[in-house]
Amino acid sequence: MGVSRVVVGTRAAESEAFVAELVAAFGERIAVGIDAKDGKVAVKGWVAMTGDSAVGLACRMDALGVSTLIHTDVGTDGMLTGPNVAAQESMLGAVRARVIASGGIGSRNDVARLIALEKAHPNLDGAILGKALYEGRVDLADLLRMASRQG
Repeated sequence: MGVSRVVVGTRAAESEAFVAELVAAFGERIAVGIDAKDGKVAVKGWVAMTGDSAVGLACRMDALGVSTLIHTDVGTDGMLTGPNVAAQESMLGAVRARVIASGGIGSRNDVARLIALEKAHPNLDGAILGKALYEGRVDLADLLRMASRQG
């Protein structure tokens, strides 16, 4: 069907054994989405909180061989107020896995801050932005040029 990656969210927080089975069967095609608020894992569409720290879950997923994590700060997601750089940096420093940062990007400067973060943490693999693009606050071609100059 052409699927190159599957992202597992809530189920990853509920069952490490499930993730281990997926990684054994599909390797790098499995990514884990870690949604967090105030450093704690949010599940079930952000309506429930676990007692787990996002970094702790990330470390366990990393140890299972998950090669890509998508880390969303739900407190900033959709707010256009800038990413939670401190939370992203904590995540990046804790794991070997590639991390895709998500949440809060509202401007070209926000993307520049993440690019600067990538210099210290080469496992920062990308960023997800939506609302800033939809509302015309950023130009995708400009952001791609800016990112490619850094690579």
